[in-house]
Amino acid sequence: MMLDVVIALVPAISIACFLFQWHAIAVLGLSVLSCLAAEALFTKMRGKALHLDDGSALVTGLILGLSLPWSAPPHVVAIAAFAAIGLGKMAFGGLGMNLFNPAMVGRAFVTLSFAQHMGGSAYVAGEAEWSALTQATPLTAARLEGVQTDWSELFLGLVNGSLGEVSALALILGGLYLCIRRAAAWEVPVGVLLGAAVAAFIAYLAGAHPFDPAGQLLSGSLLFGAFFIATDPCSSPVTRRGRWIFGIGIGLLAIFLRSFSSYPEGVMFAVLLMNAAVPLLNRWTIPSPLGGRTPTQPAKP
Repeated sequence: MMLDVVIALVPAISIACFLFQWHAIAVLGLSVLSCLAAEALFTKMRGKALHLDDGSALVTGLILGLSLPWSAPPHVVAIAAFAAIGLGKMAFGGLGMNLFNPAMVGRAFVTLSFAQHMGGSAYVAGEAEWSALTQATPLTAARLEGVQTDWSELFLGLVNGSLGEVSALALILGGLYLCIRRAAAWEVPVGVLLGAAVAAFIAYLAGAHPFDPAGQLLSGSLLFGAFFIATDPCSSPVTRRGRWIFGIGIGLLAIFLRSFSSYPEGVMFAVLLMNAAVPLLNRWTIPSPLGGRTPTQPAKP
């Protein structure tokens, strides 16, 4: 499963390295190395056997790195990685025990702690060979200036943004691979996109956000979150009905936060909020066994 995720991320990583060049290589490389180091350190502190070859720390490092801006300083990347592994994974007991998506825990930690390095201005370069780097991200431009980016630019990846979110085409290709390989439950990304589309349509009609539904779906980290973050099997529901509710909830919350919060993007917080509801969703959506439930037998005297 971890290998499938790495393969599915290849299109997004390739686009990131092509557009952001050595910035992308530096952020991704440091994120992966920091996650591996954090995994080794915290595993040793717990007195457990080290299994870096299971690929979980590698995947967390890649997803975390792709969620960061190209300009993220080395100390911010390293702190995000240690928070992801330490607070998002090891604090709950290690692999398979985490309630929240580790990469999003790390991302949220540095977003709240280093606003100057993670805010909208961190994505904009004064001078750059690629003109998109001198412009605000599509969602920031929409919030501040009411400007809607052309769909073709969002689809192909000709815009500024976090490393892994700029190309909708690359994310769709990788996401379809995950679903075909059954490394990701297809109900979750479909639910995210469905919930986001409904919320985006309402927000557009109400004038709460300048992006139309298609622009909302193609911009920011919605596709990245739908295919690679929300589908984490450890922090998503195990029942089919629960996955639908989980995905739709993320889509609705993401557009709500985009429209009314102080942050232009809301996918990260939407995923974490719905992660917290997963135990309840698993309990509320237990399927009935074939033939119905077995009647309770009276207690023997």
